[in-house]
Amino acid sequence: MIKRNAGLFLLLVLASAAQSQGQKSTHTFALGTSEFLMDGKPFQIISGELHPARIPASHWQHRIRMARAMGCNTISVYLFWNYHEQEEGIYDFTTGNRDLAQFFRLVQAEGMWLIIRPGPYVCAEWDLGGIPPWLLRIPDIKFRCMDPRYMQAVERYIGELAKVIRPFQITDGGPLLMIQIENEYGSYGNDRNYLFRLRELWQQNGMVVPTFTGDGATTYMLEAGSLPGSAVGLDSGDSEEGFALAARMNPGVPVFSSETYPGWLTHWGEEWARRDTPGLLKEVKWLMDSKKSFNFYVIHGGTNFGYTAGANSGRKGYEPDVTSYDYDAPITEQGAATPKYHALRDLITSYLPKGKKLPPVPAPVPTIELASFILQPFTSLWDNLPEPVDSVQPKTFEAYGQDYGFILYKTELIGHKSGRLTVTDVHDYATVFLNGSYIGTLDRREKIHSIELPESQVEKPVLEILVEGMGRINFAQELIDRKGITDRVTLNGMTLMNWQVCKLPMDNKFIANLRSTATPGKKPGLFFKGSFELTRDSGAAGCDTYIDLSAYTKGLVWINGHNLGRYWNIGPQQRLYCPAEWLLEGINEIIVFDLHETEPQAIAGASTL
Repeated sequence: MIKRNAGLFLLLVLASAAQSQGQKSTHTFALGTSEFLMDGKPFQIISGELHPARIPASHWQHRIRMARAMGCNTISVYLFWNYHEQEEGIYDFTTGNRDLAQFFRLVQAEGMWLIIRPGPYVCAEWDLGGIPPWLLRIPDIKFRCMDPRYMQAVERYIGELAKVIRPFQITDGGPLLMIQIENEYGSYGNDRNYLFRLRELWQQNGMVVPTFTGDGATTYMLEAGSLPGSAVGLDSGDSEEGFALAARMNPGVPVFSSETYPGWLTHWGEEWARRDTPGLLKEVKWLMDSKKSFNFYVIHGGTNFGYTAGANSGRKGYEPDVTSYDYDAPITEQGAATPKYHALRDLITSYLPKGKKLPPVPAPVPTIELASFILQPFTSLWDNLPEPVDSVQPKTFEAYGQDYGFILYKTELIGHKSGRLTVTDVHDYATVFLNGSYIGTLDRREKIHSIELPESQVEKPVLEILVEGMGRINFAQELIDRKGITDRVTLNGMTLMNWQVCKLPMDNKFIANLRSTATPGKKPGLFFKGSFELTRDSGAAGCDTYIDLSAYTKGLVWINGHNLGRYWNIGPQQRLYCPAEWLLEGINEIIVFDLHETEPQAIAGASTL
């Protein structure tokens, strides 16, 4: 049975040729007293969230079309501040998958509306929730409040970002309907002056489209996180009670589900998160029947390439996120439609006006499998150390001006030369060496911060601690998450002094400048290298693949200079996604840095996660 006004939500999916071709529209969008208004009439937003930073730019259009074919009329995006301002004062909104204007144009060309969620904090299982880690170089900095040092950076970011997004507002014929103020602030703080100031900044920078907030459907979160005059997003809005509560606390504005969860996130050492599809369909049917607007978080997750994955800190302590952001979403990490996708598409189709159809589901991006081949050790980290800096006691990455990667801390043992070594505290994973021999591992995730050092026959034993900074916490109260050794190192209670510190950002420049070693040795911390060939005749052109690292232990992978992200044999992820645009016709080079493996191991290319 066709529901009354059911076709309203598809105003854009089935829009005029002018809008679908990316031409200027003449539509209006406004907040009604209880619903959104498109051209003065009630409009149901059905949004699918995806993130340009997590998707190769060559695949953007495919993912947008996938969302449209599932029945969405809107694309919602998080924008990650630290992805666009990696160095203080230097912005990139134009290269690769940072080209936001191009993404917005594609959204409009596909006849879809746009919702922007620019932070400055977003969470999103992204490193530090999108806040730039270089701010952590200020020892007493406070985030998500009116700390003047933080706000100075925020004001500059909003000013620069507004230049990019301002022309895409619906008032100027663009696809942009709304912009979010912060994210889930009621879960963190209660500085309403901060929220008012953020909204004011957007307005001062020419943003005239409506604003909204997003919070859990609880009294305290809604009181601390919402703003008068802004629409109220619920994370998630899955019950009449939640909508009613938000409406009572924020009368006169629409309430919608800003995050309806078709899947969920996964941490290292867990099983892949899976959401019950029948339960999801029941929830979405209720939203459709109730004509409530909602956003699938996420319709397609993509990938935490490089060092971008974040972490949580809950009951279990430190919980770093895996590289894949598959999220059990309707569209997989590689862009394929799942049974969940088709079930949601069928459900939404049942609400279409008679005679209307959704666009066909785009063909999947092809994948290629690669035959197994052996990588050989080609150099050692220990043969590629930079000049050290002296440090009386160890400091964090940020104190040395480093945001990501690894740091080596080295000292001679004077006094105590064996016994209980304690690192207070290691953030996040460390391999420990005594006189060049591997002793063991420290792991913040497992709350392992100490290890027994054996007796040494060397007069001046040398201690080395190689620390990997993993994802920074992206949610709640432990957001200030610096990396490396955060306090001190003691041996049998004695504080160890006078360290040499080598900064190892392990960025693309560092990898490109690696010096080969004739005999890399057996000290853990080796780089393995190999290559494979793709020919035009093989049909590999335009194909994605997954690099299978199941024979390795823990580290990172680069293909043709692109950092695919972290792998770890504790699972659940054993394969890393490699998009087609990073593969070359001809010879492709792969480099693996492993913290533990010292013998040649095989890798292969697979078609699925």
